[in-house]
Amino acid sequence: FLSNGVNRIVEIDRGHLNEFEGSYQRFLRFREEQLAAEETANKLFDRKLAEEEVWIRQGIKARRTRNEGRVRALEALRRERSQRRERVGKATFAANQGESSGKLVAELDKVTQSFGDKVVIRNFSTKVMRGDRIGLVGLNGAGKSTLLRILLGELAPTSGNVRLGTNLEVAYFDQLRAHLEPEKNLIDNICGGQEFVEINGKRKHAITYLSEFLFAPDRSRTPVKALSGGEQNRAILAKLFIRPANTLVLDEPTNDLDIETLELLEEILLKFEGTVLLVSHDRQFMDNVVTNLMVFEKDGKIEEFVGGYSDWVRSGGSLVDREEPISQKNGPASSTTVDKGSDSEAQAVDARSKKLTYKEQRELEKQLSLIDELESEQKELENKIADPDFYNRDPIRGEDTLRALAETQKALTAAYARWEELETKRV
Repeated sequence: FLSNGVNRIVEIDRGHLNEFEGSYQRFLRFREEQLAAEETANKLFDRKLAEEEVWIRQGIKARRTRNEGRVRALEALRRERSQRRERVGKATFAANQGESSGKLVAELDKVTQSFGDKVVIRNFSTKVMRGDRIGLVGLNGAGKSTLLRILLGELAPTSGNVRLGTNLEVAYFDQLRAHLEPEKNLIDNICGGQEFVEINGKRKHAITYLSEFLFAPDRSRTPVKALSGGEQNRAILAKLFIRPANTLVLDEPTNDLDIETLELLEEILLKFEGTVLLVSHDRQFMDNVVTNLMVFEKDGKIEEFVGGYSDWVRSGGSLVDREEPISQKNGPASSTTVDKGSDSEAQAVDARSKKLTYKEQRELEKQLSLIDELESEQKELENKIADPDFYNRDPIRGEDTLRALAETQKALTAAYARWEELETKRV
């Protein structure tokens, strides 16, 4: 949604608002570059500070001859270091891999499920095999969660047969958070009150395990009902991955997850060797995780598709097509023809308006040269910062260089965004 719906990002980072002009994908790349540059600068700064601390602690002779200006510079370094705010760490959890399941995970034969007069699944047959990574796609209320429950053996279908595989160890992330008890605290909910847990054959303290999900030690005794939505989702993930599993079932896992935790969840699922069943409205997340789809159509029909969500869309798939058409009871049939003509004219006008003006054409031609210049300037500044003696020469000038690098990177980002805007308009 962010990739297609926005062209400006505002990030809250350690008490500051950072603005970025451009697409979400470009923002992610820019942020990684910024963090890498910040990490390099911090390492160089810390090395300089350590060297100065060694110098100030030298013997009597050194203290007698020390430069008072250097002492003042050291005090400034100490103040700057004390004011630095570190980024919040990333979650580092890993799936607790269980033993392999049987080759067959589940088989449905002519399964139909209805609730009253509404049929949500109609005459559906399929096989889920070990290692399959399946995404369930459909409108809200189409029956995705119902199909998951049938596949897990939690719900008997109205008609048809269900056969479950052998040695299934299922971990189930549900969108209703039904697996958390609101009155209990984190340790009791996730670790059963135990002081230690075992993850992939390794013994870990419960608080250490929770810290891998970004929970501070003082939050471990907090009742679940007092946690935010994002914290509750991280708690479910902690409970999900604490038990050995060879089949992961995730029903809307991305709701309320922060970006860093979402990205790491993707990595964990990609490394997971078992079976994955996923329901999510996050199309990019689904694209990155699944290799097959079950698409819910009208009247309870389910279409199976080999490929990811983007592959399905490129092949002509659309959730809008699965909705019931709006009947046009009012107005004569000829009005449809008029509307189509009006639409065509509007599209033609819109197409003409998207063509570049002469001024924009000239700007586009110059934009690549500007990008080349800014990239060269950025590389030159980064090489200066990477020099081990960078801070030794002149700390004040060093700060100027860091500011220049940040300004150059900001200008480069804006140049890329403008070039992309003009190029898209030209095409």
